[in-house]
Amino acid sequence: MTYEEFLDEVTTLLHEIYDLDDAAAIKLVVDAQAADYFVAHDDKEEMRTLEQAKKDATALYEAKQNRNQTQRKQQQRRVQQKK
Repeated sequence: MTYEEFLDEVTTLLHEIYDLDDAAAIKLVVDAQAADYFVAHDDKEEMRTLEQAKKDATALYEAKQNRNQTQRKQQQRRVQQKK
């Protein structure tokens, strides 16, 4: 598949597997692309498979969940420090 089709597939999987709305799924993929997450996929056509799209969708979603959890913990610490 083309690079654009691959990104579309990752976006679709984020929507289908994790029930993200279209805007959130697109933002996650665009942010990852801006962070050069998909550079190797652009260079190597063999990386643009459905199986790889599933792995990348999972990795992107889990990374987002981890960032959100870290931010919540940091906010809780700030609140506790102010008490």
